[in-house]
Amino acid sequence: MAQSVRGVVAPGRGEGVRLEWVVVPDPGPGEAVVKVEACGVCHTDLHYREGGINDEFPFLLGHEAAGVVESVGEGVTEVVPGDFVILNWRAVCGSCRACRRGRPWYCFDTHNAAQPMTLEDGTALSPALGIGAFAEKTLVAAGQCTKVDRVPAAAAGLLGCGVMAGIGAAVNTGNVGRGDSVAVIGCGGVGDAAIAGARLAGASRVIAVDIDAGKLATAQAMGATHTVNGRERDVVEAVRELTGGHGADVVIEAVGRPETYEQAFYARDLAGTVVLVGVPTPEMRLELPLLEVFGRGGSLKSSWYGDCLPSRDFPMLVDLYRQGRLDLDAFVSETIPLGAQELEKAFERMAAGEVLRSVVVL
Repeated sequence: MAQSVRGVVAPGRGEGVRLEWVVVPDPGPGEAVVKVEACGVCHTDLHYREGGINDEFPFLLGHEAAGVVESVGEGVTEVVPGDFVILNWRAVCGSCRACRRGRPWYCFDTHNAAQPMTLEDGTALSPALGIGAFAEKTLVAAGQCTKVDRVPAAAAGLLGCGVMAGIGAAVNTGNVGRGDSVAVIGCGGVGDAAIAGARLAGASRVIAVDIDAGKLATAQAMGATHTVNGRERDVVEAVRELTGGHGADVVIEAVGRPETYEQAFYARDLAGTVVLVGVPTPEMRLELPLLEVFGRGGSLKSSWYGDCLPSRDFPMLVDLYRQGRLDLDAFVSETIPLGAQELEKAFERMAAGEVLRSVVVL
């Protein structure tokens, strides 16, 4: 039967979040109910609260989560009750044109649970990125559950979004290889994850670029070999100087602004790669000389969720964490309880750049 659990809801544009009772139905065909153990506070949740994604209020926030499968619906074979899972927001369909071509990480028809979770008065909730994990339990499509070895949930859940996006931007989208030079512009959680990914891939030189000295210090702790403060140096000149005058083989833009993308474009070597993983807003426009686009060659790429395949990438990264080769704990700046005031304060600290990740622990 349906259950009532506590969850954090964004009721409307410009309104603070609220702790509400959320009705979670029994899982239907292809669905699973997951008992949430931890969920990271991501910028995307703030965008939902502010109406920056769409206007389908009220939203059940939270999506960067790990927990234990409590029950599954008819036809579910991927997971069973008791499995420790990381939730993902791109459950592949297996049948769209991308999946049929053997590129499921580009799946164009990802799916979520068919049934809605609701408030106690019956109002349907829109779960953030189809997950809604700032709640004691949540209903998702079974394909959104990726079984991994048991590790601390606060660290594992971060693979569900920001850390995977950054690592994947370097490893999957950017194809960083041994000996490559890499520049990462923007050293928040995603940018620092890109730095970690570049080092995992064997990059010999990883240049962290930001305008905040504190973030640059954290980037060095994450594996950056050099730093550039954009308030003090011309970014393009500095990156070229650090790469023998040529520019970096791969430049990862983790801000999502036209001016930083232009820096990335000119800071790469000839035939180099630019990867956009920072998320722009709808009104932003970019202008580049078309002759430069042609003449510099190489690749200009966008990274969707780090072009990850959760069933492949999540277990691998958990293994690297267990081996001590990927320090997921370093991304957890603080843990907080589930609550409206706690979430609002975490949003403030995130917006101010004071944390990599606040993590709600249930």
